[in-house]
Amino acid sequence: MQFEIIFAIGWALILAGGGGLLTTIDDWYHDLKKPSWQPPNWLFGPAWTIILGLAAWAFVLAWRGTATDADRVLLLALYSANFVFHFLWSPLFFKLQRPDWALIEVPFLWGSVLALFLLLGQWSAPAMWMITPYLAWVSFAAVLNWKIVRLNRPFGKV
Repeated sequence: MQFEIIFAIGWALILAGGGGLLTTIDDWYHDLKKPSWQPPNWLFGPAWTIILGLAAWAFVLAWRGTATDADRVLLLALYSANFVFHFLWSPLFFKLQRPDWALIEVPFLWGSVLALFLLLGQWSAPAMWMITPYLAWVSFAAVLNWKIVRLNRPFGKV
């Protein structure tokens, strides 16, 4: 199997699996005040599966469109940075029960997705467009995170 396929599958599976394991829908979460427009909990898993699958496929297309080692290093750096920022959000929100800290982390995640959207097009236009649902969902999730913080603050011990 080719490197780009192994990397893309591993990237998506670790993010999806890790995110699932780090997302605990417990009493603390149920007791949070949430906006009426929040999607049902069951929707998040399928949404992330589709989004991460498309982003993984985008990696493969972009990788195959690269012409130099420098391009490949940049592509790997973009996906690696996104991996870190994506992976950090769930433990901040769910494990540490700090939606406020997760909200502080969101601009880094959003910026990493925007960087993917803006830069993948130089290697593959379809890859760039495959990132669009990721950018839209993280944008929506950022607003949702902000609203949950507003409805429930303060967090942490006082």
